Amino acid sequence: MASFSLKPSDLVLAGRPVHYAWVIVVVASTMRLFSSSFRSSSSILIPRLVDSFGWSYGAVGLGFSIQWIVSGLFGPPAGWMGDRYGVRWTMTLGAVLFIVGMVLTGLMRELWQFYLFFGVILSASMGIFQVPLTAAVTLWFRRHLGTGMGLLQSSQGIGPLVAVPIMLLVIHLFGGGIDGVRAAFWIPGLGGGVILLLLVRFFYNEPAQIGMRPFGAPDDEPIKVTQGGDIAKVRTKVFLKQAQRTSAFWNLIGIHFWGCAGHAIILVYLVAMAEDEGVSKGMAAGAFVTMTVTSTVTRFAVPIVAERMGSKPAMAGCFFLQVAPIVLLFFAQEAWHFYLFAVLFGIGFGGEMSAFPIINRQYYGSGPIGTTYGYQMMGAGVGMAVGALVGGQLRDWTGNFDVTMGLSLVLSLIGVLSILILPTTKKELLPDWEDQLPREAVPAPAPAGDDD
Repeated sequence: MASFSLKPSDLVLAGRPVHYAWVIVVVASTMRLFSSSFRSSSSILIPRLVDSFGWSYGAVGLGFSIQWIVSGLFGPPAGWMGDRYGVRWTMTLGAVLFIVGMVLTGLMRELWQFYLFFGVILSASMGIFQVPLTAAVTLWFRRHLGTGMGLLQSSQGIGPLVAVPIMLLVIHLFGGGIDGVRAAFWIPGLGGGVILLLLVRFFYNEPAQIGMRPFGAPDDEPIKVTQGGDIAKVRTKVFLKQAQRTSAFWNLIGIHFWGCAGHAIILVYLVAMAEDEGVSKGMAAGAFVTMTVTSTVTRFAVPIVAERMGSKPAMAGCFFLQVAPIVLLFFAQEAWHFYLFAVLFGIGFGGEMSAFPIINRQYYGSGPIGTTYGYQMMGAGVGMAVGALVGGQLRDWTGNFDVTMGLSLVLSLIGVLSILILPTTKKELLPDWEDQLPREAVPAPAPAGDDD
């Protein structure tokens, strides 16, 4: 055996064969880091946007709400594009939208421009790198999906550790104010966008595209192409119609809504909450980073636990841990109070979303879940929008964040109750869905390995 080979279908490093599924995870994780981290970390700019442009917290919160609404509504179409045309093509579109959105946001002068550039264009990119990218990774694993998904999800938690210091440094180097805010969008937007375009080259829609089976699949399992072409279109339509007849399909959308509405309030306004209590800007931003870094642990661990022990109890536990720590915020006055909250809340927040790809595979097997997961992300996007918008408006109306924090607690608690009525994950809900496929939609054998 060769000691070194970069051929995707026969990858060898240091004399040891490596399944390309792990390369897919690395590529996807890096793409998630650059596409989502700078966008989500831009919440640290909220006080700067208020100071620099003279906009209210409610007005800025509306911009974040528009972003989450658009990304949520774009979730099903993004998932459909990934299922129908392949993830590589879809992610190229996402990278272009990311660059355009970040650059135009840096050029904004009026509030409506913030809503359009940041709230619409950039959020469409987010929908692509959240939905079809995640669904595609699940196609590469038959075993150790939890580990692969944990690595992917944890990259989003690590992201702010990189993004926040860069944004703060850029703002400082450009003298703060409007110039600093503009540069904080331009530099990560251009640099991150170029990296995204380069990484697309190394991503393949499914193992069969390069003549491989998913990691852990039996050696006698046929290699069949299911992504792209007319076959993929029919398969997606037939599967989605059956999935929508299950109660879990609709409940998972609702669960994503409640959970995201609850933690959106914390993600968007934690820095402002701390600064309202007299915490310095640097320390307040540090609390946000602490929360996201802490969430990395559960982002990695929960998919593994969900794969081995079932997603339902893992999700319920994380949702509860997203509820209880909020009580601390009502008494927080010093920096260490916010850091304690950040650690505790980060544990629940990190695991709350990371089990969704696993539960989809446990419920729907090898079905094309991109569109299904897209609908769930639609619930997440609308939930994030509701939390960001209502949270900002309540802050403007009451003059403090007390009512806003109470709303976060109640929304997440509803999510806990919704999880309890999910069916068990010990058996698939649609084990025979492919029996409904017309003959022409039966997957064809894969051609000889194609590494292009």
